[in-house]
Amino acid sequence: MEEGLSCLAAACDPSALATFCTDDSISAASTSDVQDRLSALELRVQQQEDEITVLKAALADVLRRLAISEDHVASVRKSAPSKGQPSLREAISMSCITNGSTGSRKTSHSSSVSVARKETLSSAAKSGTEKKKEKPPGQKEKKEDSHSNDQSAQTQASPSPQPSSQTLQTHRQTPESKSSAPAKSIKKSLTVEKPHSAWESSDDSRNKLMRVASTSKLISKVAKNADKHKDVIVSQAKMSTREKNSQEGEYIKMFMRGRPITMFIPSDVENYDDIRTELPPEKLKLEWVYGYRGRDCRANVYLLPTGEIVYFIASVVVLFNYEERTQRHYLGHTDCVKCLAVHPDKIRIATGQLAGVDKDGRPLQPHVRVWDSVSLATLQVIGLGTFERGVGCLDFSKADSGTHLCVIDDSNEHMLTVWDWQRKSKIAEIKTTNEVVLAVEFHPTDANTIITCGKSHIFFWTWSGNSLSRKQGIFGKYEKPKFVQCLAFLGNGDVLTGDSGGIILIWGKTTVEATPGKGAKGVYQISRQIKAHDGSVFTLCQMRNGMLLTGGGKDRKIILWDHDLNPEREIEVPDQYGTIRAVAEGKADQFLVGTSRNFVLRGTFNDGFIVEVQGHTDELWGLASHPFKDLFLTCAQDRQVCMWNSVDHTLEWTRLLDEPGHCADFHPSGAVVAIGTHSGRWFVLDAETRDLVSIHTDGNEQLSVMRYSVDGTLLAVGSHDNFIYLYVVTENGRKYSRYGKCTGHSSYITHLDWSPDNKYIMSNSGDYEILYWDIPSGCKLIRNRSDCKDIDWTTYTCVLGFQVFGVWPEGSDGTDINALVRSHNRKVIAVADDFCKVHLFQYPCSKPKAPSHKYSAHSSHVTNVSFTHSDGHLISTGGKDMSIIQWKLVEKVTLPPNDIVLDIGATKVPIPASENAVQSPAHLPQPFNEMNQNESVTGSSPASLESNLEQSAEHSEEQSEEHSEGSSLDPAEPSYEEPSNELSEEHSESTLTEEQQDNSPVS
Repeated sequence: MEEGLSCLAAACDPSALATFCTDDSISAASTSDVQDRLSALELRVQQQEDEITVLKAALADVLRRLAISEDHVASVRKSAPSKGQPSLREAISMSCITNGSTGSRKTSHSSSVSVARKETLSSAAKSGTEKKKEKPPGQKEKKEDSHSNDQSAQTQASPSPQPSSQTLQTHRQTPESKSSAPAKSIKKSLTVEKPHSAWESSDDSRNKLMRVASTSKLISKVAKNADKHKDVIVSQAKMSTREKNSQEGEYIKMFMRGRPITMFIPSDVENYDDIRTELPPEKLKLEWVYGYRGRDCRANVYLLPTGEIVYFIASVVVLFNYEERTQRHYLGHTDCVKCLAVHPDKIRIATGQLAGVDKDGRPLQPHVRVWDSVSLATLQVIGLGTFERGVGCLDFSKADSGTHLCVIDDSNEHMLTVWDWQRKSKIAEIKTTNEVVLAVEFHPTDANTIITCGKSHIFFWTWSGNSLSRKQGIFGKYEKPKFVQCLAFLGNGDVLTGDSGGIILIWGKTTVEATPGKGAKGVYQISRQIKAHDGSVFTLCQMRNGMLLTGGGKDRKIILWDHDLNPEREIEVPDQYGTIRAVAEGKADQFLVGTSRNFVLRGTFNDGFIVEVQGHTDELWGLASHPFKDLFLTCAQDRQVCMWNSVDHTLEWTRLLDEPGHCADFHPSGAVVAIGTHSGRWFVLDAETRDLVSIHTDGNEQLSVMRYSVDGTLLAVGSHDNFIYLYVVTENGRKYSRYGKCTGHSSYITHLDWSPDNKYIMSNSGDYEILYWDIPSGCKLIRNRSDCKDIDWTTYTCVLGFQVFGVWPEGSDGTDINALVRSHNRKVIAVADDFCKVHLFQYPCSKPKAPSHKYSAHSSHVTNVSFTHSDGHLISTGGKDMSIIQWKLVEKVTLPPNDIVLDIGATKVPIPASENAVQSPAHLPQPFNEMNQNESVTGSSPASLESNLEQSAEHSEEQSEEHSEGSSLDPAEPSYEEPSNELSEEHSESTLTEEQQDNSPVS
């Protein structure tokens, strides 16, 4: 070993390195020929290779000696008394965490070697500590003061040529939780030995050379050693941790991206192992969806014979009865719904969705779902594995009573497919164009004609058997538009198109003379042109009486045309509603309008417009519930602040701010609401009159959280500049004066909560810190976090903490949970995640992999959640989907039978087929079975509840028949092989076994 180290010392001689540097400068400055330079470089490379070989030999010897030392420690541990076994078992369970966290970082080979080496050296030092414990105190002191016995000192401090690294490792571990006396003795011995080390004079060069020595052979040796002694190493580390616990109190350590997060166990927890986290008895039922997707969609508002308006937002298709003020919801989709078509019978509906990604990164395939608007039962799922990116537009056939469905997907070629949707068979498929396709329609009388239009084109397709042939529309003497926006048909079969130039073109079918060997064929040609709107003609609506409604883009006009296409009436949509995206015929002389600012209007030419649906038009983050009224407030990047009534499901008021809002909180008096923006400014508005009370500015970065103390005398403002600003609040929330600033976070503030006595604040940051602040003492950071383990918190919105850490999914990157809120009665926690889900957990949630009820309705990351003042409802907000969803909290026993009840006990209760029959067939693929926690049938009226129960019973009979006969899938059910896996995964997530608890990422 000494020979290897002496060779290594020679290789690291500073004079040799200086010579190389001199050679560099000489060769760069000299005028010698190229051959001389190459010779010098080759010589230098050879010398460096020799140095690396010496390093490899020295390190291999180090590892060999460590292996011998650790084998000895392992044998000592095995002969230890049996009472130490529980500690060892806990330590071994931790090995999964430690090794998993380091292994997942995927750094270069050199860093892998460095990590493995440091862990080994650290454990060797600790094993040395264990040996020192067994010796009398006098002998231990003698060894620290004497340096004659060099071999023993090397065993304790590791014979590495890098004692500074090992010292750093020991220092890094000990300050975290006040290291015990043995750890201090190691530190002391290392400090004494360092001046006598032969390596001190060349630290820098040695560090550089150590990083170079990372060949595959060396890595394999390190890995082999680490695997061989993994349990023992971690066992030693765990025992040291337990000693620290004895001084500070028990704590739990969770790892996020390899970073440890320490959470101290409260004093009232006598035995952490006795804690059991179960599913909460409460469940959520979707009650109301606020908003409409009109900004980037078209032709997606229709009136059904039931008197309901059908439209969509996020992954929910809403059926809204504006007279009875009730909603029903179709929840079959797994991602954004993008288009909608109504069957000729006005009962069945087809909706198409975009592709998505689930929480594990697996793709959710785009598809079309055909469903019954009365029972809300899924009739067919079409196109799994066929469509790319999403479904752009679709239409039912009309001449054959809706037997067929044509679909255009969002792939580059915009594939046109024709389906016999009841048999789920694809009949024909063809590429249309690389340009944007905006609409597809079956001809109402000619069953073999399909028409598509879009950017600079209109195509007339002849469908025969399984083939489609295309004829391009010729504009001839008429100006070719940039976009053909929409299609409609006259009673005589002529085709109407509206384009981006404000023109309506009438295309008539003319017969061309027969060519030899072929019969006569029809060709569509332009027969008439009408200037209809300033700007584009965005939508055409053929009415039952044969008249025509057109909606303009730029001019925002709706024009009624008579049978001869002469304008008869017109009305302009007010500017605040945006441009027109969809027009549909309503009851009597009414019509429905969907706009680009996400409004659904109902109007007549005589009486103007009534707003039926409205929502935000940009990403939505801010949410706050009124402290004692059934009101909640939202703010978004569209600069709108909206106050909603959760009982009437109406908008109380709205106000436009100067800047996008990001967070909000009500003063406990309910008189005012504070709103934080993206620029550091924050506004205080009167909650009744929406008048501006005051404006303040803290920093110039985004404000992420506003939080009043329980008595309303203080306001904490969390910012992305890493500070928490504190204000004294007087005059019932109308006057603010700066009190102080909490400084200490190393990343932006994400969440914070007050204690009931206003003395303390708990805060989280973007780099997973949990810090505590003493407010009366001048906003000072509390260094000893264990002192705060028993503090009660008025609210609980921090996503990191002992009471809530169980909500984090395994393998989380720290950004998967956007918001968390504890109910006022402290029974449940609601969580908003990045995978479009709302979760309901039991409170407290202090065990890893805690089970939860999961609910799908959003199609984007869920940005915020808030309970209403009475805990009767939960409000959730979507980010990019701009939706606001109101859930009702119900007891498990009162839920309809189509919700799956998960049993987390040792025995799992089988789920009757009837329980998921309404929502989705039993054999649906993974994305669709996620709806089992959801309800595809939700209604606000007794009638809808009756129909739900009837439907559930019918489906129950069908399912039981299917199972008893052992037959194949029902034709209405999509055949797919993944669903059982997903369902079992959801069950496994909700069932905690002891083994799962032991292997969880918590120590």
